[in-house]
Amino acid sequence: MSSPTDRTTAAWPVLSLVALLAGITAAGIGALSLSEALTATGLPDPGPVTTLGLPFVRAVGEIAAVVAVGAFLFAAFFVPPQDNGVLDAAGYRALRLGVAASGMWAVCAALLVPLTVSDVSGQPLRDHLNPVQLWSVASLVDTASAWRWTALLALIVAVCGRAVLRWSWTPVLLAGSLITLVPLGLTGHSSAGGSHDLGTNSLMIHLVAAALWAGGLLALLAHAVRGGDHADLAARRFSAVAFWCVIAMAFSGVINAFIRMRVTDLFAGEYGWLVVAKMIALGTLGVIGWRQRRGPVAALQADPRARGPLIRLAFVEALVFGLTFGIAVGLGRTPPPPPLDANPSLPEVALGYDFAGPPTLARILLDWRFDLIFGTAAIVFAGVYLAGAVRLRRRGDGWPAGRTAAWLLGCAVLLFTTSSGLGRYMPAMFSMHMAAHMLLSMLVPILLVLGAPVTLALRALPPAGKGNPPGPREWLLAGLHSKWSRFFTHPVVATVMFVAGFYGLYFGGIFDAAVSNHGAHVLMNLHFLMSGYLFYWVVIGVDPTPRPLPPVAKIGMVFASLPLHAFFGVVLMGMEQVLGESFYRSLKLSWHTDLLGDQHLGGAIAWAAGEVPLVVVMIALLIQWSRSDRRTAKRLDRAAERDDDADLAAYNAMLAELARRDADGANH
Repeated sequence: MSSPTDRTTAAWPVLSLVALLAGITAAGIGALSLSEALTATGLPDPGPVTTLGLPFVRAVGEIAAVVAVGAFLFAAFFVPPQDNGVLDAAGYRALRLGVAASGMWAVCAALLVPLTVSDVSGQPLRDHLNPVQLWSVASLVDTASAWRWTALLALIVAVCGRAVLRWSWTPVLLAGSLITLVPLGLTGHSSAGGSHDLGTNSLMIHLVAAALWAGGLLALLAHAVRGGDHADLAARRFSAVAFWCVIAMAFSGVINAFIRMRVTDLFAGEYGWLVVAKMIALGTLGVIGWRQRRGPVAALQADPRARGPLIRLAFVEALVFGLTFGIAVGLGRTPPPPPLDANPSLPEVALGYDFAGPPTLARILLDWRFDLIFGTAAIVFAGVYLAGAVRLRRRGDGWPAGRTAAWLLGCAVLLFTTSSGLGRYMPAMFSMHMAAHMLLSMLVPILLVLGAPVTLALRALPPAGKGNPPGPREWLLAGLHSKWSRFFTHPVVATVMFVAGFYGLYFGGIFDAAVSNHGAHVLMNLHFLMSGYLFYWVVIGVDPTPRPLPPVAKIGMVFASLPLHAFFGVVLMGMEQVLGESFYRSLKLSWHTDLLGDQHLGGAIAWAAGEVPLVVVMIALLIQWSRSDRRTAKRLDRAAERDDDADLAAYNAMLAELARRDADGANH
């Protein structure tokens, strides 16, 4: 009988084979497309070490990255922890696999820094091995700088993962492993040229979906090979994740490919052939996944010991994944077809699209450009919420129509803010940026909080049941009761994050550095949404919070933030220095030359719009306070009916006794 160590190490040959297959495929494609790439760039050949080593190391590193994501996903959500919150054997092995894979990802990313510099300069790798010189040169090359960040982030995840034993930290490690993919998503073909906003967003969706799908499969295969417990539960949960990842990858992959090429380009060159090969590979993976769901996964549910079919089909799927990742890396090394627009305008180069003219009411309302991240999120949020409400109604439970209307309206405003003409003009004009900022941080969070999504989820999601592994409802409760939740819902923390973000972003120099970067705009929008939602969740309190506050404290939070928002807008209106001036002027928009006036308009928008939502919150709090008083009065009335008004009788008796004593004292 094999020992636990033997079973653990038995998974490594399989994972190593997948990584090796990906690396060899990528290196082979890179070698075949070398002459075309050198012709396109005009650079000399850096030598075989760089030519073959760069795609090989990148493909191996990407396999390590997805293994890390899948292992942390497996430990967090595919197998249950022990009752005391400590990871069990299966979760702990997956955690250690994720830590080792993160370390490998860090090493590969670090190696890719000199390899990238060598590739870009056309000089041999040996000329770029001086650490001091390499550090300064890498900062001048966007891709090399991205690999530096990737190495640092992956190293942090690996080091932090070494100290983890409890389940509550595994979702944090999962988030960290996904963050290591961000620098990769902000570089390459998708981040340059026309429509690079759509290209970058679609690539980020593609990378996350691929990491969850491929990583989850490799983690499940490793678990099945080493004979871990709960394989039937893990397979069922992975099957659900894989289904949605297939949809996300197909959706984002098609968009990413066809924003840079025509349909005829698919069969007109090496780049198109690789796109077709990748599409065939992904289609094959989808078919294998469907067969996996219909066959081995179903068989495993009937008999948890029937692992053979799952292992065999998952192994084939893992090999196809290795080929797919190799093709994807080779695709990134192959020059794409000529751009669809041979003479892009300055806004197209900087933002990914052009403008029909200055913003008008008609253009703001009708000139839409769908935001793949926030627009998709708005649609998905609305669909999931409606599904939860429908489940309650089918079960015979009611759900307030007002909450549903508030949530759907919040999703609609989120969609409008990021995908309408307002979203189109937002990166190019400070006033439009500030209008979107106010909507994302003020109005959208209020509407979403009033929808009470946490309460809906707790009522719609079925409990796991005593003795059963925890499920989504239990994960949500664990998150609500966690130390992280208690920290971020502290009134001081929530208020500081909500208010200080304004001052730090615009007056701390961050906006000037970030305004020209698409990824920074995505992060800004995300910060506006999350800080606003956190603040109004604590203040309005429709959903349960880890730190329930009395109405007086909530009103105090609102009054504390009111003057700070007003002062922020006043300062903007009085500033003589233009924020983001160099970027705005680089766009050369003939109809947008008065940058200072536009900034003052943005300050006026912040001053005027910032107070309205807070007044709405005040009204909501007063209504809640009034309803709370009425509920308290009704509860006391019901108690009085049950005990014949015993409390009132006792109170009257006490008053009578005090009166009698006073009378006796007066008589004496």
